[in-house]
Amino acid sequence: MTPEPVPFLEVGDAVHDTVRDRFGRVMGHEGPHLQIRPLAGGREWDAETGDLRLLTQDELLRALVAEANARSRHGI
Repeated sequence: MTPEPVPFLEVGDAVHDTVRDRFGRVMGHEGPHLQIRPLAGGREWDAETGDLRLLTQDELLRALVAEANARSRHGI
């Protein structure tokens, strides 16, 4: 199933990069690409708007909890 393209994303929106299967926040945009940073911080990556899906509040909460759990397991 192909995700529906997101027509417009704003800085701060939480998204799922369906190509990389990663979650992050929109930090900015340059040309056709958006800069996405992992929810818990870290190195940004570029993504095309059509590869991103806006997260629901439930999905955002699940992603944040999963990252917190991963950090605690790895002692980060």
